[in-house]
This record gives sequence, C-alpha cells and structure tokens, in this order.
Amino acid sequence: MRFEIRSKLSIMMFLQFFIWGSWNVTMGTYLLNIGFDAISVGASYSTMNWGAIFAPVIVGMLADRFFPAQHVMAILHLAGAALLWWISSLTDPTVFFWTLLAYALCYMPTLALANAVAFNQMDDPGKEFPGIRVMGTLGWIAVGLIIGGLVPTMTGASIEATNIPLRIGAVSSLVMGLYCFALPHTPPGGANRKPSIGEMLGLETLALMKDRSFAVFIIGSLLISIPLTFYYNFANAFLNETGMENAAGKMTLGQMSEVIFLVLIPVCLVRLGVKKMLLVGMAAWVLRYVMFAFGNNDTLVSLLYLGIILHGVCFDFFFVTGQIYVDRFAPPHIRSSAQGFIHVATYGIGMVIGSWASGTIVDRYVTPDNLHDWQSIWLLPAGMAFLVMLGFLFFFREPLASHSFNPFPDTGDSYDTPR
Repeated sequence: MRFEIRSKLSIMMFLQFFIWGSWNVTMGTYLLNIGFDAISVGASYSTMNWGAIFAPVIVGMLADRFFPAQHVMAILHLAGAALLWWISSLTDPTVFFWTLLAYALCYMPTLALANAVAFNQMDDPGKEFPGIRVMGTLGWIAVGLIIGGLVPTMTGASIEATNIPLRIGAVSSLVMGLYCFALPHTPPGGANRKPSIGEMLGLETLALMKDRSFAVFIIGSLLISIPLTFYYNFANAFLNETGMENAAGKMTLGQMSEVIFLVLIPVCLVRLGVKKMLLVGMAAWVLRYVMFAFGNNDTLVSLLYLGIILHGVCFDFFFVTGQIYVDRFAPPHIRSSAQGFIHVATYGIGMVIGSWASGTIVDRYVTPDNLHDWQSIWLLPAGMAFLVMLGFLFFFREPLASHSFNPFPDTGDSYDTPR
C-alpha cells in the first residue's frame, strides 16, 4: 500500500473514533448533572445499540448497492454533525433520546463503511489492517486526554459535566464529513444483487446454532454484554462522583492497554487457545467490577486504576477473540453475515437490554444526598458476569483448530465497539 493511501486511511480511522470518544465517555456524567434520572441515561446510551442493530440494513441498502462508500460516509457524518450540535442544546429526556437515536442511525453505519474503505485499498488485510485500525484507538485516547486534561487546564474547570464534549463531537463530525470526500474511491460491491434483510442482519448464521459450542458462544456473548454496559454508561459518572480529577483522561489508560493486548493476541491464541482466551476476558470483567466496588479515591485508588487498565484484557480477549472464532467457525460464504450476526447480538440486543438494566439499577441505589451506593451497583454486574463465565466454562467446547487461527483474518474485521 502506498504511503499516501495509508496516511489517508489512518487519518480516517483516527477521526472516526475521535468523534465517538468525544461525547460517549462523559455523556452519562453530563445527563445526570442536568437532571436526567439513570433510566433516561441508560436509554440514551441504548440508542447506539439500536443503531448497531439497524446499521447493516442501512449499509446494505446504500453502500452495497447504490453509492460509493466514502460518499455515504460523508453524508452520514455531515448529518451527524448537525444532529450532535442540536443534541447539545436539548434538556428534555424524551426529545434527547429520539434525536440521539437519529444520530446513532447516522454514525453506526460509518463503522462498517470505514472498514470497507480500508479493506478495498489493501493488498494483504491480515498484515495491513491492524496498523490502520489502531489509529482509531489512538483517536479515542487523544480526545479523552483533551476533554479530561487539556481543556480543564486552559479554562480552569472540568467540562465533563457540560455539553462541550457533544459540541467537540459535532465539530469533529463536520471535519470528518468533509474529509471523506478526499478518501479513496470505494464503489458499491453488490450493485447487481439485492440482499435480503435477513442477510444484512446476519440471520443466515442461525443455521450454525445447531452446533452446541457455537450456540453457547452466541448466547454467552449476548448475556455478557448486559453487565458490560454498566461500565460504558456509568464508569465516568462513578469516577467523578468519587472525586477523581481528570476522569475522562485517566479512562484513556484503558485504551492504551487495549493497544498493548491487541498486539499480544496472536501469541496468546497460540499458547492459550480460544476457550481460555474468552474465559480470561470474562474473568477480567468480573475482576474489574469487584475492584470498582471496593476501590476509592483515597487509600484504595489503585483498585480504580487497575479496573480501568483491565480494559485491554476485557475487550480484546473477549470481543476480538470472539470475532476471530466466528470468522474461523463460519463457512466462507457466510463469514461476513456471521460477523454481522454477532455484532447485532452483542452491541445490539445485549447492550440494549444492558442499558435499560443498568439505568434501572443505578436509579435504585440513589442515596439520600443524591449520590449513589456504587459498591452495591458494581457488585451486581460482577455477579452477572461471573454466572455467564461459569456457564461458558462448562458448556463451551474448545475448537479443534483453535491453535492454528490467524488472529487477523483477511475476510473482514468488525473491531469497532464502544471503548
């Protein structure tokens, strides 16, 4: 790949996740600050999960059949910029939810489109894609450091509980929308074929559920995604409530560890195999929540930092390893469909349920001084994740060929979840 193309794709990935990271981490803190209850916060976060469910349909209807992928990305990001700026001025929970849902339907399809643009330019995706994709994680880290550290230093006050992160996201989305017109041309790949809704949602993969271990993996992935939303939706609010300064900036330690463990996946797959990798990922979520439950911003602040840093293990060892397992288990003709199916099951259905559950539970543990009993809150998702882990331990069977897996298969990658 030419240096010019690599540079363009790297900037694309950086901006793609800079946008998401700008508002996603701190939105819960902001909404609680302006008077939303936790159920409304959870509902607001669920809009991205609904977007994940319907994103394959939008991509299938537009980029796969009619228009170049980079042009679809441009229009969606420009529309998203206008919506995010409007959202930053909304204070009514119902209007906020529906407008954010409209934004999610614009943003979530661009994750797959960014991958499509990148893969279309690569000679050897297995070798070239990780180096491009890691720029997305660096984009998330960069905006977290800006919001959590640099801006408060300049203004003298934290902006995590304000609407400024949403406006940073809006401006970034505008820049990305304009930049997309400069991306390499990526023509529609299925202009002569009309895919069904079932194909776009990956429902062809349902036939693979006849295999017990694959069924256990899909069900376990859906169930483990429910407690995972507690972290994505409320960790920043929790850290701010404990008195941690620059919480958004410090949460980027999780993305930094994510980069490290992504590099370690090939070695760990060979040494541990798929089942142990997935179990380690699940166990890391349990441990993280226990650390949050018993940590504090005083003598046990190290537990909070360790819980944040565990993100690399939590995400890479479960989600990325799971995507590799799906790619190698599914027959070649439905591999893309299978990746879409696991995406809908986890980031869609599982996290929609989790967003509702987390909001309900956080509201239940409000203290008289309008704070939260975080120890009780964190122990609940820890228990949920532990039960899912036990079920997975007893019912999932190690794939026979797990030690020969290519950690970065050529057929596609959906390494694009909330960080």
